[in-house]
Amino acid sequence: MSMPPGNDGRSPLRPGTTLPQAPERPRSMQKLSDVERHYYATNRSGNPQSGTPQRMRPPPRVRSRRVRHPIVMVGNAIFTLILLLAIAVGALLVVGKQRFDAQGPLAQDRIVNIPRGVGIRDIADLLVREGVIEQPYVFMGSVIVLKARDDLKYGEYQFPKQASLRDVVDLITSGRVVQHNLTLAEGLTSEQIVQRLLENDILSGNIREIPREGTLLPETYKFTRGMTREQMIQRMQQSQRRTLQEIWDRRAPDLPVKSPEQLIVLASIVEKETGKSEERTRVAAVFVNRLRQKIKLQSDPTIIYGLVGGKGSLGRPILKNEIDQPTPYNTYVIEGLPPGPIANPGRASLEAAANPARTKELFFVADGTGGHAFSDTYEQHQKNVARLRVIEQQAKDPTPAPAAADPKPAPARPAAKPNVKPAAQGNTQPAAQKPAPTQTQ
Repeated sequence: MSMPPGNDGRSPLRPGTTLPQAPERPRSMQKLSDVERHYYATNRSGNPQSGTPQRMRPPPRVRSRRVRHPIVMVGNAIFTLILLLAIAVGALLVVGKQRFDAQGPLAQDRIVNIPRGVGIRDIADLLVREGVIEQPYVFMGSVIVLKARDDLKYGEYQFPKQASLRDVVDLITSGRVVQHNLTLAEGLTSEQIVQRLLENDILSGNIREIPREGTLLPETYKFTRGMTREQMIQRMQQSQRRTLQEIWDRRAPDLPVKSPEQLIVLASIVEKETGKSEERTRVAAVFVNRLRQKIKLQSDPTIIYGLVGGKGSLGRPILKNEIDQPTPYNTYVIEGLPPGPIANPGRASLEAAANPARTKELFFVADGTGGHAFSDTYEQHQKNVARLRVIEQQAKDPTPAPAAADPKPAPARPAAKPNVKPAAQGNTQPAAQKPAPTQTQ
């Protein structure tokens, strides 16, 4: 027998019927939002129309008003953009580093001159034109990332084969420019040295005046492209002053020269008389012994300098009448040292003049082999001269000589007394060239 529905409109429960468990209500209603409180208030009972209890569903999730706030939404967008940008930059850095360390396109070493005052873009374009790099923007970006923009230096650089961007940037920022060599031979006059500097197209600028004879030190100088000729002359003068002072401080105590300037004069004569290093101290000793004994030096190179000055070479043998031709430098005529150097002597000749060999030799003459025969006495000197005459006579043999044969050596000028006997007959060309001695006529 069915029971009539109750007055509250709900169907009566049969015996044994178990009601579904409703969600447990929160202990504190104050912790619920208004929507949740309303939900629990209206869903405490079943559906009256169906007459069956209704399982309670969980309340819908409601977005916080702070999440929907415009400022929060803009902040989320900015954060997302920054994150994406960071990812992109990281990827770019990884790719850039790979290119930065990758081998470059150069098939062989190449020298590139970066002019003064150019910017990073001009440098990048220049390197692309020269085939050193392929991507100018990668080079520019690398320089900026490394904060090396202000460290780029102008100059002439030698980039190695397959140089990477890292190698290129490191080289330009290091300033390790190409070093050029300028070698000036001992015994050149100041006029000849100036001419060598003017012929060098790596140096720049003009030369105001020819330096005084003997104030330049001939040796090998390293320099970079763009260095001026005046700067090179200043370097040579500084080297000469420093070297001269060092040698003067270590000179022999009984040396018959009274000043560093006189030492240069003596060394210039030694430099022009011999090109053999083992002979320099002996040649210097001959002139020092003659100075001590008040004997004329009688050096052929002083005749030539008196005739042509700084031009250096006479271009022909000395004539007989030129030997006694009075000039301020002709040591066949004047007593003692000439008034100034006849060339720019090197360090070795300065050392030899400051510390000559301990000998009694007063004479030397060409020996026909590019060297000299030395003697203490006039009689021995005459024998050496006679030996040289024989060599000269053999050189006049009608048999054709090889094309590369040396010129005939110079004989000694005969004299009746030792005090007028030539001390040195032989080299009459600049020591830089050192051909066999020319003949005195």
